[in-house]
Amino acid sequence: MEANVDLLFNDSHTLDDLRRYRRLIEKLICLTVTKPDIIFAIRVLSRFMHQPRETHWLAAIRILAYIKRCPGKWLVYRKHGHVRIIGYSNSGYACD
Repeated sequence: MEANVDLLFNDSHTLDDLRRYRRLIEKLICLTVTKPDIIFAIRVLSRFMHQPRETHWLAAIRILAYIKRCPGKWLVYRKHGHVRIIGYSNSGYACD
């Protein structure tokens, strides 16, 4: 995402086709599994799925351009013959 862009308060036009924006963001969310460097940008843009504006659409297009420029920089999950999944969580966050 471009630095210093105010996505919260802008006066750009709302998008006519909300489904198109929502579909793009949903597909980008699926990509975050293999491309963790776009997680923050996608999370920010997903906040505006109820009323996306032109600036949100342009930010999503910039993410697509970034993905296109970095074709070989994906996480690759290989099959090693074992099925052992290890996960970590921050369950002590904020005394929860």
